[in-house]
Amino acid sequence: MKQRPFTQVDVFTSTPYLGNPVAVVLDGSGLSTEDMQAFTNWTNLSEATFVLPPTHPDADYALRIFCPGRELLFAGHPTLGSCHAWLQAGGLPKGKHVVQECGVGLVNIQLESSRLAFAAPPLRRSGPLAEDDVQLIARGLGIARSDILYHAWCDNGPGWRAVMLGSAEQVLSLKPDADVLKGLDIGVVGPRGKVGVIGAHPDGEEVFEVRAFFPGNQALTEDPVTGSLNAALGQWLIGTGLAPDRYIARQGTALGRAGRVHVSKDADGQVWVGGDSVVCIQGGVML
Repeated sequence: MKQRPFTQVDVFTSTPYLGNPVAVVLDGSGLSTEDMQAFTNWTNLSEATFVLPPTHPDADYALRIFCPGRELLFAGHPTLGSCHAWLQAGGLPKGKHVVQECGVGLVNIQLESSRLAFAAPPLRRSGPLAEDDVQLIARGLGIARSDILYHAWCDNGPGWRAVMLGSAEQVLSLKPDADVLKGLDIGVVGPRGKVGVIGAHPDGEEVFEVRAFFPGNQALTEDPVTGSLNAALGQWLIGTGLAPDRYIARQGTALGRAGRVHVSKDADGQVWVGGDSVVCIQGGVML
């Protein structure tokens, strides 16, 4: 056991404690998977990450990402928060972008204005959901099936199912039923039972409200701000013309947070997911 540099970063906000925090251990060398999982569980946060030397010649660092109970191939807010911490600690990218090596491969991260943005990884599964799933989601969210205007797999690792409602007001008024939604555990690949909901704000199609629900330490957990979901939503919505090439997703409103996710598609068709980050805790951790 030794003291390792540690940072806790609030992501998708420029105001401390209004985004989604991630615990970043900046030197994970020599730690076993069990060590990393045990520390993650102890933090009681949605994710913790461990920075390691890269194994790919093009990568600037490798990152292992954990949530309570399991390791993740990819997650958005841990990607941005870990990159922010790595840069603040003196990390220097080899090229134009920071290149992160993780479970889904290499992820490019760029500085966009004053914020970082990651390139949305390819979807591992896309296309419409099974009708049985859509009806189950409607019951679980306490809405009519007709309230779900569009739906799709948005799986870039965590395995999100996404539904689009008619308005942000509908999204914010949802009262999900954990007993119904746990039925999504059946037949889902990877971490299971994850549902993302989105709806447009009345002030224009360029602002959307997002909520994310998944099984957690309790029966059902709502995530404050979710990078992986917003990355997949951006690919789905922009790709089908349901959203413009640049928009802002608001998330965490129902939890008293103020997450802001900046989603855009560049001239090459790459979707980027950006947000501000701010350090809240910095020091060392004994591991």
